[in-house]
Amino acid sequence: MTQPPPGATPRTAPPTDVADTSVGELMTHVLKDVSTLVRQEVELAKAEVKTEAGKAAKGAGMLGGAGFAGYMIVLFLSLALWQGLANVMDEGWAALVVAGVWVIAGAVLYATGRRELRRVDPKPERTVETLHQVPDALKGGRP
Repeated sequence: MTQPPPGATPRTAPPTDVADTSVGELMTHVLKDVSTLVRQEVELAKAEVKTEAGKAAKGAGMLGGAGFAGYMIVLFLSLALWQGLANVMDEGWAALVVAGVWVIAGAVLYATGRRELRRVDPKPERTVETLHQVPDALKGGRP
């Protein structure tokens, strides 16, 4: 008889003759096997979620870095515009023009974002519909 590889759980062969086994014992074995299966599935799901969460965190960190780089680009372009306008007008007025451009951009983004948020429906319609069908399905009715 060969030994199982390290880390493997040994398998016990189910009894082939169940004539002498009580229904209670059979149910105990079935429930134990189902419990083990559910536990293993939960552990597998945890491992998969942990792996995917790590990937998501790495991607989110990179997107955060890209956002900061974009911020720096906009900052320096704004400073360059300010200095460029300062060549044709007073520096104070040039700064006000650049600030005015940012006020307009911010107002447009605010209005657009607010409109989009008002269109969001937080109620998961399909899930609610499916949950209403579950009791009928358990009773044997048609969905």
